[in-house]
Amino acid sequence: MTAGRGDSGRVSIFLAVALIGVLAIIGMAFDGAGQLRTLQRAENLAAEAARAGGQAIDRATAIEGGPKRIDQPQARNAVRDYLTAAGTNDYTVTFPVIDGETLIRVRVRIRYDRAMLGLFGFSNTVTVSGEATARALTGAP
Repeated sequence: MTAGRGDSGRVSIFLAVALIGVLAIIGMAFDGAGQLRTLQRAENLAAEAARAGGQAIDRATAIEGGPKRIDQPQARNAVRDYLTAAGTNDYTVTFPVIDGETLIRVRVRIRYDRAMLGLFGFSNTVTVSGEATARALTGAP
């Protein structure tokens, strides 16, 4: 039994709709993975920048036998230098005090340009952020 002439258009419409659905799923997987990689990069950059800033200690106080403290201007410069070399400039640096100790907190924001989901009505870009906190670090325990 063969399909009549009127049935052939229904198959084409079904395939077109199914293809759009498949492309949407592929787009979600592709852009979701890309966004996840960007988030992971933001977290890694924040952690390394915080570590670099945490190494900027107030040497005069440490040499005199005082507590290890972060030299805030020097730490900001270290974070800026690290993140500039890494190719990002959208970040914030704060120095929260927790239990009497001043820490360094770095938050990095990176924009991800979606490759496929923009075709389906989603925004073309999304900004992800990573954050890390470190304490004053020295080479000796």
